[in-house]
Amino acid sequence: MSTPTNRTTRPSGNWRKARIIVWALLAVVVIAGIVAFLIGRADSTSAPTPETVASDAGQVVRDNSRVLSQAPNEKAVLVEFLDFECEACRAAYPFVEDLRAEYSDTVTFVHRYFPLPGHRNSMPAAVAVEAAAQQGQYEAMYHRMFETQSEWGESSEDHSAVFRGFAEDLGLDLAAYDAAIADPATEARVQLDVADGTALGVRGTPTFFLDGQLLTPDSLEQFRAEVDAAAAD
Repeated sequence: MSTPTNRTTRPSGNWRKARIIVWALLAVVVIAGIVAFLIGRADSTSAPTPETVASDAGQVVRDNSRVLSQAPNEKAVLVEFLDFECEACRAAYPFVEDLRAEYSDTVTFVHRYFPLPGHRNSMPAAVAVEAAAQQGQYEAMYHRMFETQSEWGESSEDHSAVFRGFAEDLGLDLAAYDAAIADPATEARVQLDVADGTALGVRGTPTFFLDGQLLTPDSLEQFRAEVDAAAAD
């Protein structure tokens, strides 16, 4: 009686080609996911519920909105609802900064706070940035938050002390900073942005509005093209 011979079955050439095609398709899906991540579709949870809702909630820009940069020859306004602990916002950060440099003369950039409830430090970060803004240091604190996000983000611990350290590093008046942090009006200012965003249908961050209209581009190239078109009007 012959003894069966153990043989290892090797994938055929066609099978190997099929696997290559599958991995290529997966790569396309991943790239598409990154694009969506950058334009605000990836980091979304249930929208935060503001404690007090303004009767006129739903405004894209208010007189007290934080202006990141004012264009001297303004032709368009780009508004971003953001969460400083949001990884998608951090991913979009360099792209937004590139746009600011490219369109500094014609596009005004405005930020609205939209801390998401799933992030432990999103509200403390927003309040810290607002406290810095009250001393004219909004942009500096905004940069510091995103440049250090990997050090404090996605944590279950309260990092308010870390944010106070940022304020100290920036040379802020710490007594005034502490008073602003403790003042309920500072968080109420953040909640006003949340109320507007919620009324506008914002569900994730970052979410962008260009001249009052929600931006839903399919790629970063289309995003840039829409800004370019608005800036050229």
